[in-house]
Amino acid sequence: LTGKEALTQFPSLGAPGGSGPGQGHVKQCELLQLSRKQRRLCRREPGLAETLRDAIRLGILECQFQFRSERWNCSLEGRPSLLKRGFKETAFLYAVSSAALTHSLARACSAGRMERCTCDDSPGLENRKAWQWGVCGDNLKYSTKFLKKFLGQKRIGKDLRAKVDIHNTNVGIKAVKNGLKTTCKCHGVSGSCAVRTCWKQLSPFHEIGRLLKLRYDNAVKVFSTTNDAVGHSELAGPHRHGHSGKQPALPRPTDLVYVEDSPSFCRPSKYSLGTAGRTCSREGNCDSMCCGRGYNTQSRLVTFSCHCQVQWCCYVECQQCMQEEVVYSCKQ
Repeated sequence: LTGKEALTQFPSLGAPGGSGPGQGHVKQCELLQLSRKQRRLCRREPGLAETLRDAIRLGILECQFQFRSERWNCSLEGRPSLLKRGFKETAFLYAVSSAALTHSLARACSAGRMERCTCDDSPGLENRKAWQWGVCGDNLKYSTKFLKKFLGQKRIGKDLRAKVDIHNTNVGIKAVKNGLKTTCKCHGVSGSCAVRTCWKQLSPFHEIGRLLKLRYDNAVKVFSTTNDAVGHSELAGPHRHGHSGKQPALPRPTDLVYVEDSPSFCRPSKYSLGTAGRTCSREGNCDSMCCGRGYNTQSRLVTFSCHCQVQWCCYVECQQCMQEEVVYSCKQ
């Protein structure tokens, strides 16, 4: 999330509430791995430290969900080494972390957790009415503006890797923007729509994560080329179908881009723990995930709630049932 190292791990990760209610936001900022400028911004923005923690959790959980069936499962192990390279996986990490931060900031504004922002600026909707009617829109405008300042992106990166990182970060921000939709609520006698209030609302982050995974599956390998018209270097990829001209095709603003082919992730390395012991689906991904090593089959009994009935007045009573489940895991 620093623009140098996406989705960094820190002590309070996975522990909602962070450093405890007795400590101020300034002390919470010290727990995050931030640059000097980012830490200064964090101290000046009450509520930002908690929002950053929410963003990191959101990005990590979504990344692990999207890659749960892949050889690389977005584990925290090996991430520092991975982020130093220009793989497709690195591209996804930059995109999902910037998307998570954009999403979390916009939601924090509308939820009243940030002191310097509130609801979105929907036409004809005053903040006081928005709070009263429960229609406070997600403030994407403030979120994206603050994010550019927080990440400190320069318009033109110094080298190919810098350009690639900035491009992928912007892909994540654009994915959130594309999911912004207008939601309306009616006010009137007996539910009539005599008065209608509309506000901006972001898509659930799962939808954004699914979109970024599609971008990952179709990521474009790029190189640096000099644009003679403007006199500076820019990213370029292979010729697309239907593209004409001698110049290489420029990647689209929505394309995830990378510069190095990824390792197989089959065996333990500095990038991942490998796939040994990972569970898989025999009809689905075992052959791919186990890298031709084969898989073990194990039966186990699983307990689950069954035959549930609603009891008067207010609770559900269930029995405990057991069933046999077959589990497949990759061999060493």
